[in-house]
Amino acid sequence: MNLLRRRSPRHAAPRVAMAVVALVSATVLAACVSSSTPKTGSVPGVYGSLPAAATGAQHAGTVSVAQPPDSAPTWILPLATSASVSVFTVHLFDQQLYRPLYWLVNGVEPKEASALSLASDPKVSNGDKTFTITLKSSYKWSDGKPITSQDILFWYDLMKAAVAESPSNWAYYTPGIGLPDQVASVTAPSARTVVFAMKSAVNPTWFWQNELGVIQPMPAFAWAKASATGPILNFASPANAARIYNYLAVQARPSASWATSPLWKIVDGPYTLSSFSTVSGAFTMSPNHAYGGPHAKAVPKYSSVPFTSDTAEDNAILSGRLDVGYVPLANLPQINKIRSVGYNMFGYPAFGWLYVVYNFKDATGLFNKIISQLYIRQAVAHLQDQPDVIKAFYYGAAAQAYGPVPLLPKSPYTPANALINPYPFSVTATTSLLKAHGWKVVPGGTDTCTRPGSGSSDCGPGIPAGTPLAWNLIYTTTPASIGEQVAALASEAKQAGIEITLVASNFNYIITNYDDQTAKTNIDKWAMADFGGFADNTYPTTFGEFNCAGSSNFGGYCSPQADKLIDASVFSTNPTAVTSEASYLTTQQPGLFGPTPADALEIGAVLVWKKTLSGPPASFATVTQFTINPEMWYFTT
Repeated sequence: MNLLRRRSPRHAAPRVAMAVVALVSATVLAACVSSSTPKTGSVPGVYGSLPAAATGAQHAGTVSVAQPPDSAPTWILPLATSASVSVFTVHLFDQQLYRPLYWLVNGVEPKEASALSLASDPKVSNGDKTFTITLKSSYKWSDGKPITSQDILFWYDLMKAAVAESPSNWAYYTPGIGLPDQVASVTAPSARTVVFAMKSAVNPTWFWQNELGVIQPMPAFAWAKASATGPILNFASPANAARIYNYLAVQARPSASWATSPLWKIVDGPYTLSSFSTVSGAFTMSPNHAYGGPHAKAVPKYSSVPFTSDTAEDNAILSGRLDVGYVPLANLPQINKIRSVGYNMFGYPAFGWLYVVYNFKDATGLFNKIISQLYIRQAVAHLQDQPDVIKAFYYGAAAQAYGPVPLLPKSPYTPANALINPYPFSVTATTSLLKAHGWKVVPGGTDTCTRPGSGSSDCGPGIPAGTPLAWNLIYTTTPASIGEQVAALASEAKQAGIEITLVASNFNYIITNYDDQTAKTNIDKWAMADFGGFADNTYPTTFGEFNCAGSSNFGGYCSPQADKLIDASVFSTNPTAVTSEASYLTTQQPGLFGPTPADALEIGAVLVWKKTLSGPPASFATVTQFTINPEMWYFTT
């Protein structure tokens, strides 16, 4: 996982791509029935509806898709760097050309769409230490050559060379965990078989979905060279692999030559790049006729149309100049106007979680001692009126969420205690908790500790008498709904005598200056922060976010029990380990989890598309899950 800016372009998570299979489109989103209104669907959190695929003649043409502001692709090599990893670069651009081994979202469901995977599910043996991958014969390179085990080994050896130069050269690298540090060897016993031998046992689902799933085979026969005219090199040599990587990394930077370079003409995805603008970020892609995966009978060209503002994108929709676009959540009251000019609409939360971070190291006003008390975190959770927030600020296009695995999209790993709010909105419940633990509650004023101590009915260790319940909350002002939510929280808190001082900021400043892991000199400058949240992997462990030593543990949460459960999700063979982890964190509230709004094209918005454009319903639903499958679409007129 990685940071995600809430409701504006943000870094993508180190997650596998999400997509849809045409063959199973009839079963997608069974819970989302058609709605006669342009507002919420029958399931809370679902907005609009998904029309059935049109029958009759199919036409190709060119499908134009909105490219939100500041979202131009920045990298083309299917080995993303930390600086380049984003949904816009990886999922909406690069994976249209180069497919990952496993495609692990089906419509809105966080599960594998096997027909879109390049390989069969791995066979696990040797006590969860050996993973055998078999490539499917139906997928080929665009020049007709088969994808072979050498193409996986090539990717792996280049990844190792890249990481050896700098850990930031591969966005999904975690020192000591997963690829490549836990791998003892990678071999290719046949042209279609690759075997990963691990140094020790790992959780098979985690290693399959979160590690193997991000591998994108690369054409070794064409790319294993250190210059445009140089010979093909033995990439198994670390020195050669480094030379090859450095050459390809230079070519991977944004360039108008992307569309003409022989390197990038060899693809295995449904598209090949036909134009790219380094000025605007606009690009067009043409169908790869050798593509071996599911696709429409008449595959359209794919045109990504950049916009400098949401207003410009809105004007393009209203004038009918855009086939696929978005409506920001703040504009939903005007959705009928867009519907009247011939657009369908659908909104659904992306698989991930949003939260207000607690700073467990902030000693200002003894906040670190206060927030370490579970009853305090529970009291704050009771102050969040999620149904009202969804209605008032998201116009119904959001779902309630109570922990790191959300209510929607539905996941087999969602714990039972995350299905119904364990801490429903109640100022009375908050005041009762505080009084029961020795606080003098002053509604409209500031509560103070009157019963210091470490007993079950005391304020807690390190909290002396007279300590006030008062702290600050830093928040990003974009979009406006964030400010509205934290203002509502502060207002409810005041009724319970908790004084929360709001401080406006922005995403980049918060991440740069208030992350306890990277800006330690600023630890005592913030108590709570709302920068956004994280995108979930298909296998939704919070390793990295809520384990004590996690590289993305923004607020310094640390619990031996959480560490034990998170480690089990990664290293044990227990298939329910990640559910146990999520259940514990839902109860413990390491942050204030909040509603997950609808997402489209990687921004907080509802998806809209022309009624003359059709395809399997799931192929439109998947745009809410950080990816796009235009190869499934077709025009009906």
